Amino acid sequence: MDRLSLIGTVLALIALVGGSILKGAGLAGLWSPAAFVVVIVGTLAAILVQTPMDTFMRAMKIVRWVFRPPSHDRPALIAKIVEWSTIARRQGLLGLEPEVAVQDDAFVRKGLQMVVDGVEPESIRQMLEIELHGQSQRDLAAAKVFEGMGIYAPTLGIVGAVLGLIAVMKNLADPSKLGSGIAAAFTATIYGIGTANLALLPAAAKLKGLINHQAEEREMVIEGLIAIAQGENPRNIETRLNGFVH
Repeated sequence: MDRLSLIGTVLALIALVGGSILKGAGLAGLWSPAAFVVVIVGTLAAILVQTPMDTFMRAMKIVRWVFRPPSHDRPALIAKIVEWSTIARRQGLLGLEPEVAVQDDAFVRKGLQMVVDGVEPESIRQMLEIELHGQSQRDLAAAKVFEGMGIYAPTLGIVGAVLGLIAVMKNLADPSKLGSGIAAAFTATIYGIGTANLALLPAAAKLKGLINHQAEEREMVIEGLIAIAQGENPRNIETRLNGFVH
C-alpha cells in the first residue's frame, strides 16, 4: 500500500468536505445528482470516445498502482543478477535454465531464456528494448486516459454550471428559488475542478512516474543479462548495476 497516496486521498476529502462545512455550505451543498450526471458521466463519455478499447482496459487495470504500486526492490534484483552471473561462470549458460521457470516477471523470464539459448548479446538487447519500448508506450497511453479525464472534467463542470444557471433564469419570477438554484449550479463546477485536481491529474502523474521507474528497472535487467551473456565478471556487473540504484 502506498501510504502517500492514501494520506493524500484522505487529505483531499478533508479539504473538500471540511472546506464546504467551514464555508457554511454544509455536506448537502456537495450533493447534486444533476451535477454528477453532467460531470462524471459526461467525462466518462468523452474519454470513451477518445480512447481505444484496449487502452481503456489497460488503464482500468493499472489504476490500482496508485495505491498498490508494483514492488520494486532493485538491490534484491541486482543480487539475483549477480547470482546468475556466478552460476553462468561456474556451470555455463545452460546452468541458468532452472532459473528461467521460477521467474514471475515475464520480461525477465524472456530475457533469461534468450541468454540460456545462447542468443547473441546484441540481438538480446534489440529484442528486449523493442519489447520494453512497446510496453512502456502502452502503459503511458493508459496513464494518459486519466490525464484526459482530468482535462475534460473542469470543462464539463462549467457546462453543468451553465445548465444550472439556465434553470435559475427560468425561475427569476420566484426569488425564493434563486439562492438554492445558483448554489446547485456551482456544485457542478466543484465536481469538475475537484475530481480533476484532487484525483484524476494526480493519479495520471503518479502512474507516469511508476511506469518510468519500471522502465528504468528493466533497462537495468537488460544491462545485467547482456553482461552475463558476454561472460563479464560478477563483481564488475554488480558495480555497473549499482549505478541504477542511485
